[in-house]
Amino acid sequence: MRVGKDGLGFELVPDWEQTSPDRPHPDVAGVSVNSRGEVHLFCRAECPVLVHDRDGKFLRSWGSGEFTMPRGPHGIHIDAQDFVYLVDETGHMVSKYTPDGEPVYRLGTGEPSDTGHDGALGDPGSGITRPGPPFNRPTNVATHPVEGLYAADGYGNARVHHFDPADGRLLDSWGTLGQGPGQFLVPHGIIVHRDGRVFVADRENDRIQIFSPDGVWQASWTGLQRPCDLWIDGDGLVYVAEFPRLVGVGRPSGRVVNVDEPARVCVLSPEGEVLLRWGGEDIAAPGNFVAPHSICVDQEGSIYVAEVTHILGVRTGRVAAGTHTIQKFARI
Repeated sequence: MRVGKDGLGFELVPDWEQTSPDRPHPDVAGVSVNSRGEVHLFCRAECPVLVHDRDGKFLRSWGSGEFTMPRGPHGIHIDAQDFVYLVDETGHMVSKYTPDGEPVYRLGTGEPSDTGHDGALGDPGSGITRPGPPFNRPTNVATHPVEGLYAADGYGNARVHHFDPADGRLLDSWGTLGQGPGQFLVPHGIIVHRDGRVFVADRENDRIQIFSPDGVWQASWTGLQRPCDLWIDGDGLVYVAEFPRLVGVGRPSGRVVNVDEPARVCVLSPEGEVLLRWGGEDIAAPGNFVAPHSICVDQEGSIYVAEVTHILGVRTGRVAAGTHTIQKFARI
């Protein structure tokens, strides 16, 4: 499978991941890549962190017993020094690890902060009446070498928190539940531009919001479909994993759909214009998507897309067990 337009093109790498049967991972919640091109998968599985080389060869695993199961593993980010940050959604924590998987520190108390959220896992945003401190079902994390660490506190808090990355000290927080500028309906993905701007995938508002390093709203990019995660490459292109909309599934925005709208991946210009988008109705077909939950781009320009295939595909009868959970698209 190839996709491309105006000199921007990608080709699916079939059966990229090579791993052993004793490390099953029906949901890959997160994907990130370090400075050596090693691809880290954050899985809802007994072996939660799986590391592969860029050709898909399995290298190592770590993290067993570190996260709440089965839903805890959620977001992953690797900084410029190859420290690994992992988000435990149902454990209400963000943890920093050395490149070898040794813990450095943990943020959060392990208990949900008081926001009024009723804790319903299938109903993000349910019952939120007030903003709270870190964390209540956080979703993702990102860093900047100067500005620090930012965490999206997405399902139970509708908030972004800003930390000192060295010691985890909380510097600031912003956001409330809603649909206006600076408000969120599930801030799910987060990434920091090299110029310090903070990009937030405001999933159930179908938009990306952009903030200054200290949380001042600057712009919103609309016309997206449930953006789940995002990545910015060295040229300023923005890569977005767009979640499906399914008939009969309620949304915090109140939007109702009459036909299933399949998941997609899109590439945006530095100004937010759609340059390329793909994903079709045959969601089990290689190159299409069941539930793209995380996205990253390596030093060669290849895209990696991680999917929560079991929870939104196998369990619901939409696809068979064994359908893709991680796909690589090489830049051509």
